[in-house]
Amino acid sequence: MDEVFRALADPTRRSLLDELFRHDGQTLTELEARLPMTRFGVMKHLRVLGEAHLVTTRKRGREKLHFLNPVPIRLVHDRWVSKYAEPWVATLTGLKRTLEEARMEKVFEIYIKTTPERLWEAITDPDLRSKYSFGVRTTSDWTPGSQYRAVAGQGIDIAEGENLEVDPPRRLVQSFNALWSDDVKAEGTSRVTWEIEPVGDSCRLIVTHDQLREGANDELYGGWPMILSGLKTLLETGEKLTTPGSLMYEGAAA
Repeated sequence: MDEVFRALADPTRRSLLDELFRHDGQTLTELEARLPMTRFGVMKHLRVLGEAHLVTTRKRGREKLHFLNPVPIRLVHDRWVSKYAEPWVATLTGLKRTLEEARMEKVFEIYIKTTPERLWEAITDPDLRSKYSFGVRTTSDWTPGSQYRAVAGQGIDIAEGENLEVDPPRRLVQSFNALWSDDVKAEGTSRVTWEIEPVGDSCRLIVTHDQLREGANDELYGGWPMILSGLKTLLETGEKLTTPGSLMYEGAAA
């Protein structure tokens, strides 16, 4: 958490995050053009933001794209803010809930102190997954080409799709069809990729939600920070996330 606060203390770094909030997935050249500083200065600030995991990168051909990663901000929110002022500050934490002009690819990164095998189990076991996914159970036989189904309490369909790639305990690629409302159903099929990388005694987990249409309904991807925060909490403490938001959604799913 100290790295996050140090990174956010600098106004230039906050400006970089604001730029990625407005237009996600930018190159270094694009970010340099938006700020009154040298290329080296932008690189230096991006390095600090990367060390705090507030910015993550993805290679696209010869370009390296920079994405705002809202998960650390969500963790700060869950630890200190939500217990005091959940109703009115959720929109102030940079969680990218209303991005109309960004490229519709969302990248979320988090580090969890666990093994790849345990993390894979938490992603694919319906009982474990329901503990951090608002009570939603996701069932499948987890083989390539198989189907999966996510269902909330009382048999309410939440999502369904196909397991496109299954490589335990490293990589899971799924098509994603949201079903919980007519609005999200109308968005059609997108894709979710889970990538697990061991780092010492921990794991780096990157969740990429892409193939979203321009201006897609933010309900499709807005819940990822809370879900991943809950996953980290469960694997590191054995407890469920108990922020007002997570309890509200779980209550709705029950």
